[in-house]
Amino acid sequence: MGQLPDHLTPEIWLAQIFASQEALRGGVVKRKIRDVERLVGRAQFVAELDRRGFQAVENNQHFVIFCNPNPIRRVR
Repeated sequence: MGQLPDHLTPEIWLAQIFASQEALRGGVVKRKIRDVERLVGRAQFVAELDRRGFQAVENNQHFVIFCNPNPIRRVR
C-alpha cells in the first residue's frame, strides 16, 4: 500500500468517501482503482462495501460505487 499522511488512515479515507453528500443520498461515487489499491487495498475496500451493503463495478480505471442496496441492471 502507498504512503498516507500521518493524519489519514485507510479507515478515515474510506469513511470520507462514504460521507460525501452523494453517498449519503444513496447515489453513485467513483474512485480510481489505483488509488483504492494504493491507499486501502482491494480486500479492505470490498469488505467495507459488504459491511455497508453497497455494490461496485470496475471499469477501465475506476470503481463505480453504488451507495445503496438496490439491484444493478446493465442496460447495454
